[in-house]
Amino acid sequence: MGALLVAILVVPLATSLACLKASARLARALSLTSGAATFGLAVALIPSHQITTALGGWLRVDALSVVFLVAVTFLYATTTIFAIGYVRTGSGPVEARYSRRFFAGLNLFAWAMAMAPVVNGLALLWVAVEVTTVVSALLVAIDDTDGAAEAAWKYVLIASMGLGIALLATVVMYYAGSTVLGGSYELSYANLLGAATRFPPEIVRLSFGLAVLGFGSKMGLVPVHTWLPDAHSEAPTPISAMLSGSLLTVSFYAILRFYQVTVRAIGPDFPRAVLLVFGLASLVLAALYLARQHDLKRLLAYSSVEHMGILAVGMSFSAPIAIVGVLLHVLAHAAAKSTAFFGAGSVIRKFGTKEMSRIQGGIGALPWSGPMLVLAVLALSAMPPFGIFRSEFLIVEGGLAGSSTAVPAVLVVFVTLAFLGLSWFATQTMLTPTPDGVVRGEENAWMPVSMVMGLAVLVLLGVHPPPQLSSLLERAAAELGAHR
Repeated sequence: MGALLVAILVVPLATSLACLKASARLARALSLTSGAATFGLAVALIPSHQITTALGGWLRVDALSVVFLVAVTFLYATTTIFAIGYVRTGSGPVEARYSRRFFAGLNLFAWAMAMAPVVNGLALLWVAVEVTTVVSALLVAIDDTDGAAEAAWKYVLIASMGLGIALLATVVMYYAGSTVLGGSYELSYANLLGAATRFPPEIVRLSFGLAVLGFGSKMGLVPVHTWLPDAHSEAPTPISAMLSGSLLTVSFYAILRFYQVTVRAIGPDFPRAVLLVFGLASLVLAALYLARQHDLKRLLAYSSVEHMGILAVGMSFSAPIAIVGVLLHVLAHAAAKSTAFFGAGSVIRKFGTKEMSRIQGGIGALPWSGPMLVLAVLALSAMPPFGIFRSEFLIVEGGLAGSSTAVPAVLVVFVTLAFLGLSWFATQTMLTPTPDGVVRGEENAWMPVSMVMGLAVLVLLGVHPPPQLSSLLERAAAELGAHR
């Protein structure tokens, strides 16, 4: 199994390097192959019931790692399919150079995000998340427009400050460990989890609070979310999908690793309270902003803030069934949000604008992408039979199992408010008559195919998740120290 871990990192990295020198057509083919192969390697890890290591312990995956690795690599696979249809390739050198740079960056971005759940230890995890920042910032600005450059700079500034705080959190956690393990030790998960019960409580509290604030800037938690709507709006659509579906959840994975140590050191009460505050703030603000958006991609960006809030609130419930719901939500959100962004990309291409007031009759103009975008919006709104309905149901059920019903009630209210904002968009832009002069038809087959894959996974997760996947989610929840 160790060879699988190495291959998961080698394949996209080698593909990225190859794309820099390959022709535009070959870069597309290599990316498509790499995405499919990497996802297949990640799926092969699902049945494993043991911790797998490689390269002398530098790489390590447990059930929690595999959940996030599957989410990242699935999105990698579907995004390469969409990107083949989205990135236009002409005969000129400018188009060919752009295509090579784009696919090289996309594969490198996927490699960095796959590295985060595979490396062993908080220090290496921080390095991996930092690499995702550098690569994704370049991809946000790749179209070389004023808006893209401004969004990339804003992203770099906020994310860098956040990751500086996250680095401090890592150093503080190392110090907590040094009080037990000595002044020099490996910051591996095994060392931290094995000795966590003897860590100084106040130092652990400080480390966890800093980690949520620091990595929360990359996750899109309020109030350190302000880069997210701009970056998602200005980036090319395939990159927007990966930012929303993968990058945010990779940052959430980093928070969960600190949560894992903190729960063992001081119990669940403090980390639950911190996550509840950040989660509720994100959920409330995003739901309100969804009702007043005019830009299609910014609408989906605020939807991402909402769902990150749901993840944080779900973890604050701490019940095993709620944590299973959170981990299922990671997978379902990746599929739903990427499908929605793919549909938005097709709509923007067809109408030549992101302004929702200028988009009408999307279903009539796009016979495949239009209806599937509406279904993706319904999935994001937690409508059955999609996976987000199941995951949010489990989260609310876990919340109701606690001593108070107030927080689950607030969660339901603001999820409903977010649904109203998203449904207004679907009604006004997709279900209205198609204006005269709009040519009916898809730009190519690649773009809707990627959406079909996302919707198929959403239905599978909502109706009947595979037994091995359900077992994986339960094992991952147990690793997080779920408490009744």
